[in-house]
Amino acid sequence: MVFLIIAIGFFYALPNFYGEDPALQISGTHGVELDQKKIDSIKSVLDAKEISGNYEFENGSLLVRFNNTDEQLTAREILSAQLGENYIVALNLAPSTPAWMRSLGMHPLKLGLDLRGGVHFLMEVDMDEAMKKMRAQLTNDFRTELRNNNLRLSGIKAEGDYVLVEFKDADVRDEAKKLLESRHKDFNILAQDIGDKFCIRATMTAAKLSEVRTNAVDQNINIIRNRVNELGVAEPLVQRQGADRLVVELPGVQDTARAKEILGATATLEFRMVDSSADIQAAAAGHVPAGSEVINDANGYPVVVQKQVILSGDHIVDASSSADENGRPQVNISLDSRGGSIMSNFTKDNIGKPMATNFIEFVVLPSEDSDAPKPGDANYKPKFKKVERIINVATIQARLGSNFRITGLDSPKEAHNLALLLRAGALIAPIQIVEERTIGPSLGQQNIENGLNAMLYGVVFLIVFMVFYYKGFGLIADLALLFNLVLLVGIMSLIPGATMTLPGIAGIVLTLGMAVDANVLIYERIREEIRAGRPIQTAIHEGYARAFVTIADSNITTFITALILFMVGTGAVKGFALVLMIGLASSMFTAVTACRAVVNIIWGGRNLKSLSI
Repeated sequence: MVFLIIAIGFFYALPNFYGEDPALQISGTHGVELDQKKIDSIKSVLDAKEISGNYEFENGSLLVRFNNTDEQLTAREILSAQLGENYIVALNLAPSTPAWMRSLGMHPLKLGLDLRGGVHFLMEVDMDEAMKKMRAQLTNDFRTELRNNNLRLSGIKAEGDYVLVEFKDADVRDEAKKLLESRHKDFNILAQDIGDKFCIRATMTAAKLSEVRTNAVDQNINIIRNRVNELGVAEPLVQRQGADRLVVELPGVQDTARAKEILGATATLEFRMVDSSADIQAAAAGHVPAGSEVINDANGYPVVVQKQVILSGDHIVDASSSADENGRPQVNISLDSRGGSIMSNFTKDNIGKPMATNFIEFVVLPSEDSDAPKPGDANYKPKFKKVERIINVATIQARLGSNFRITGLDSPKEAHNLALLLRAGALIAPIQIVEERTIGPSLGQQNIENGLNAMLYGVVFLIVFMVFYYKGFGLIADLALLFNLVLLVGIMSLIPGATMTLPGIAGIVLTLGMAVDANVLIYERIREEIRAGRPIQTAIHEGYARAFVTIADSNITTFITALILFMVGTGAVKGFALVLMIGLASSMFTAVTACRAVVNIIWGGRNLKSLSI
């Protein structure tokens, strides 16, 4: 059983001996498929530049392997320019594992950012803006529900942490209160009188407030994952850290400016009716009709639009950039079923009226206080400014559905970036990059070499010490160390989400040291039994039997600590804890069971007068 388990561990650790090849992953986007004609075109382009590659087509994606990273980077530049925005050309490191191994689910260990190179972002969600957006949505919902039930209200507004609804009649107020209480169980809805007005004050419960905050981060994480996919990054990491922060790691990405532009952008759209009855000059001077506001277009001219939003970017499910019949850039929009229904019902009743497309983004304001925390500081809190711009005003000429287009964009690049952001989803709340680290591929390789050297030196020292101090039994302990290392690498290679980082290598070194500690306890116990005059076979039996309880206690308490680290930790801490837990389990097996099996094979059943220990 022992040798079978070790053989299986060695079998699944084998792919790590083959290494990885620098490669490009090429796939279609916007519904474009990669066909044989396009693959032949890619081959001819690279052959013309004398770049040789090994081509593998699988699941609609083309993997091109290269001999070195210089050819890989050159090929990416050439193909990115050649293929255009309808294809993703992503840097990748492809395992050179034989096909028969991959068919059995055998894969090498995935390397973390500190070993492979790439970019690391720590991002923070602006919760104030998330709550503001939530209250604005709630205001629109209350207004719609009350009007649909013929309950006239004189005003509604969001103030602080609550929404205030005003009525002219107490009976209507009381009826509205019953209606809202029946539909919004997560809100505390109170009736109060303010002057001559009868009001309802709605505030979120603590549970609802916590849910909104959690959902804001979770939804932003999903959207960031979509944007990472659009960037075409292989094996990215996007995970939550703390209450309002998230970590994004992009292995292999060196263009941080492009990554920051896409990940941190908060672009979205709103569709609003233009207030045609308003006097533009008077509105620009500050005399804006009630229920309307002034937003400038791309040229700085004021446009008076109604405050009520017809449709927001939350309902956009797909977007792609192209050129219209006159060669000008445009973005083709596809809505979900609810958004299509809203747009259809609205445009049906407003044919001939102008509708504006409002482009919204959030920009970070520079701090005016020189002593204020800077980006990267623990207490840094960014301040955002909402920037709006009307990019298109069009007359509704027919009933619109789930598919339409917007024009008025300045350049094809702007159209492409807007389409990418809308396709990946609009962020629920703006986020700010509070920490940024870039690790080059050469530094990652250096980390691997330094980590392996540290592990090698530690293992060599342990082997020499055990042989010198425990003689023949020391050799068995050294054999157990190698068994432990093989099992650890094999199990880590089997786990789909496991990633090896620099702290993970430290975890391996610590595990090997703890494995030897178990052997030391057993061997010292055997020595004590021999000094007490026990027969050799009895001493061996008692040594393993009596030391096992101590070894189990020590490993279980350490395992519990590692488990807590894994549950509450993030990133490198979680990786270290995972390696430590697996290492503890494998060391218990190799130091006790495997070692004893070898001892029984060599010394078991013999009438011994002395022992090499």
